[in-house]
Amino acid sequence: MTAPDPTGHPPLRIAPLRAVVAPVRFATARGDDADPALDELRRAVADVRLEVFVDEQDVPLALEIDARDFAATTIHVLACGADGAPLGAARLLLEPDHPGQVHLGRLAVRRPARRTGLGARLVAAVEQAALRYASVEGTVTVVLAAQETAMGFYRRCGYRVVTGERYLDAGIWHQDMARTLTRS
Repeated sequence: MTAPDPTGHPPLRIAPLRAVVAPVRFATARGDDADPALDELRRAVADVRLEVFVDEQDVPLALEIDARDFAATTIHVLACGADGAPLGAARLLLEPDHPGQVHLGRLAVRRPARRTGLGARLVAAVEQAALRYASVEGTVTVVLAAQETAMGFYRRCGYRVVTGERYLDAGIWHQDMARTLTRS
């Protein structure tokens, strides 16, 4: 599967799953949605993020779960295996003050699902959701704060470094990256 990139970068190639049994199901929920049926989805998203960021990377809980998680401008994305087990999660932040721009964050894949192509599929699912918020010109720029250890992954997904400035976030070195998508 490939996704066109209007910036002239090579198309995104999403590797087939090796260890994760297909199909993978993706589900979304807005941060402020009061539908009780979505509570389970939001709990599963939080469980994945807590396992990866708090337990594995020692990110303080107070920094991992924040007010944006419950905002109307937040979309949570959950990837589950065929058996319904949560495998990965991500957060898409809409930027009302910056039309045509969204923020991809909190991308987390549980250890058993890493290096299977699931992360790239999760990015692609977030990008599909992001395209719903494209500008009137039909483009949306997805920005993210990449942990430096994950920058190669994001490059393979078509993202490029914005400024090259390094900064610490929760004690982990990051750099900003972005990719512009066009609605077809």
